[in-house]
Amino acid sequence: MTWPAIRTILDGAVVTAMLAAVSILLSLPLGLLLALLRWRRVPVLAGALAAFVSLVRATPFITLVLFVFFILPSAGIQLDPVPAAILALTINTAAFSSEIWRAALQTFSRDQREAAAAFGLSERQIFTRIVFPQIWRANLGPLISEVTILLKCTPAVAVIGVVEITRAAGRVGAETYEPLPPFLVATLIYTALIATLVRGQRVVERRIARRYGVTR
Repeated sequence: MTWPAIRTILDGAVVTAMLAAVSILLSLPLGLLLALLRWRRVPVLAGALAAFVSLVRATPFITLVLFVFFILPSAGIQLDPVPAAILALTINTAAFSSEIWRAALQTFSRDQREAAAAFGLSERQIFTRIVFPQIWRANLGPLISEVTILLKCTPAVAVIGVVEITRAAGRVGAETYEPLPPFLVATLIYTALIATLVRGQRVVERRIARRYGVTR
C-alpha cells in the first residue's frame, strides 16, 4: 500500500476516534440521567423513558442513523452527517448504558442510603458521596463493554456519508482493486483502539483494587 492510501485510512481513524470520544462523553452521563429518572419513578416520565429506552434498544443501529439523518429534518431538525452520527451513537449508547446504571441503582444497598440519611446527608449528598462512587466502580466492566460496542457501531454511519475507517478502507480498495490490504489495516486500527480501551479498564481496576483493597 502507498503512503497516500494509508493516510486516507488514518484520516478515517481520526474521524472514528472523534465520533467515539464525543459520543462516549455524551452518552454515559445521559444514560445515568435516564436511569436516575426511572429509578426515582417520576409519574408519567418514568414510563415514557422506559418506552423510549425499549424502542431504541429494539431498533437496529443503522435504522436509527437513517432516522436521525433523514426523518428529523421533516421536524425542522437539520443535521450534517457528523453531528447526525454523533447524535445516533449517543442515543443508542445512552439507552443501553442506562440499563446498566439502573440495574446498579436498583441493587444498591438500601441500608447504606438509610444510614447516610440518618447522619443528616441530603439526597444529593448521598448520591454523590456514597452511591455514585460505588456504582461506577461496579459497572466499569459492563460500561467499557458498551463503549467497545459503540466503537464497532461506527461503520454504520457510512450510510450517511461519514468517511470513517471502514469507508476509507473501502475507498482505497476500490481505487487500488486490492481490497485485502486496506481492510487488514482497518482491522488492525480497530483492534488497537479496542485494546487501548481494555488496557485502560485494567489500569483503572488495578488502581481501584489498590485503593480499596479489592481482590480480583
